[in-house]
Amino acid sequence: MVLKISNLPEDVMVEVLSLVPAAQLIHSCRLVCVLWKNIVDLPTLWKRKSQKEGFLPKECKKNSRDWRAFYFISMKKKNLLKNPCANEGFDSWTILENGGHHWKTETLPGNHGALFHNPQVQKYFVTSYELCTKSQIIDLKQEGYREELMDEIQPDIEIKDWYAARHDCGCRYQLCVRLLSRDYIVLQEFCPEQVVIEQWSDAQWREITHRFKSYGPGVRYISFEHGGQDTQWWAGWYGVRLTNSSVTILPEELM
Repeated sequence: MVLKISNLPEDVMVEVLSLVPAAQLIHSCRLVCVLWKNIVDLPTLWKRKSQKEGFLPKECKKNSRDWRAFYFISMKKKNLLKNPCANEGFDSWTILENGGHHWKTETLPGNHGALFHNPQVQKYFVTSYELCTKSQIIDLKQEGYREELMDEIQPDIEIKDWYAARHDCGCRYQLCVRLLSRDYIVLQEFCPEQVVIEQWSDAQWREITHRFKSYGPGVRYISFEHGGQDTQWWAGWYGVRLTNSSVTILPEELM
């Protein structure tokens, strides 16, 4: 007797198909027949794939609202900002304000500066004595986040930015992150008050974080804008220093 794969128990089918790459599951396996479609659509398959690929501990007892979405968001998880640490100069950034002696990049720790806690971060952006700001706009569809996923799942969007002053000069720092619709209408924003660091600070790197939650349907772009200047009006590059900025789409928290 010839054993057909379709005759295997469901759990065995789930185990076999969980070994298949996700793209092939969606674009090939799911189209084979109704049985395979139903197996591919099972939440248990995507939970098992998440466990096999290290996105979820096997002992996790919590259930996701959507295991397929959890898997794909975990798989895609990365910093959506390009060139966040000035390794490619100002590539991928749009300069909005370029006051004083303009934007510049420098190597850590810089004059009167401090090392960054992550040794892989080697450079930073630095501002001058008049306002300097720069931005990026992230196209979520281009990054692989489908409109249905953003509208129905509304995964958390985490923002992080690192800034520091020189020890010998004060500075101002500002940040504004906006969630935009297809027509670039602002749906939600995080624009905290400007931070002022006084002269003779410890020059340590400081982190600012924010997480967008339950922001509603329609988000198609994320606008990230930051910058600042010094407070002494000194010629040169004595303003706020910026590096390691990030925008990340997060999977559901299950631990």
